[in-house]
Amino acid sequence: MAGCRACPRLVDWREEVARTKRAAFADQTYWGRPVPGFGPPDARLLILGLAPAAHGGNRTGRMFTGDRSGDVLYRALYDVGLASQPTAVHADDGLALHGVRITSPVHCAPPANKPTPEERDTCRPWLVRELRLLRPTVRAAVVLGAFGWQAAFPAFAEAGWTVPRPRPAFGHGTRVTLPAPDGDDLDVFGCFHVSQRNTFTGRLTPAMLREVLRDAARAAGLPTRK
Repeated sequence: MAGCRACPRLVDWREEVARTKRAAFADQTYWGRPVPGFGPPDARLLILGLAPAAHGGNRTGRMFTGDRSGDVLYRALYDVGLASQPTAVHADDGLALHGVRITSPVHCAPPANKPTPEERDTCRPWLVRELRLLRPTVRAAVVLGAFGWQAAFPAFAEAGWTVPRPRPAFGHGTRVTLPAPDGDDLDVFGCFHVSQRNTFTGRLTPAMLREVLRDAARAAGLPTRK
C-alpha cells in the first residue's frame, strides 16, 4: 500500500505537503505516503474515518495521529477504555488500541480534506482487503461522517456482509445490522466525524462520541470503562 500511486491528484498533494511542510513541523520528516490502518489485526471493533489529514496522518504515518481530530478521537477511546493513552502524537509514542482498528476509505491526504468519488472507488480494494482480513473477529464498526458511510457499505458488501436496499441513510447514532451468510453479523454505527468543524461548533461533543463508542464496543463484545 505504501507505494501506491493510483490517484495522481492525491500523490501530488501528499508529496507537495511533505516537501513544503507546515512551519511548526519544519524540522520533521513527513511520511508523505498512503497511511495504513492502525490497530490489532484481530480487532472486534473497526473505526472508519475519511482520509488522513495533510499535517496529521500524512506527517506521522499513523491514522488520526498528530492533528486535532485525532486528539478528540483518542481522548474518547481512552475514556471508554479502548486505548492505552489519551493522546496520539507520533507513530512511536507507545499508543496501543484494545480490540479496535482504525482505518479509512481513502488512504492518502486529499486537498481540502475532500477526496473525489473516483478516488474513493479507486482506494476501495484496500478497504475490502482489510475488511476480509478482519472478518473472523470484527463484530461492530463505527463510521465517522457521511462520506465514510457512503464508502463503507459497498466495501462491506464486497467483503461478504449483506447490505440492505435501499442503503441505510447516514445519521449520528444510526445503527444497522448487516447479516453475513457465512459468518457473524456486523453492527454498523453512524457518528458525526471528529472534524474541527463538528467539534468546535458542538455538533459533536465528547459525550456524544463516547456514547457511540460505548454502544459499539458493547456490540463488539469489548469491555468498557464506566
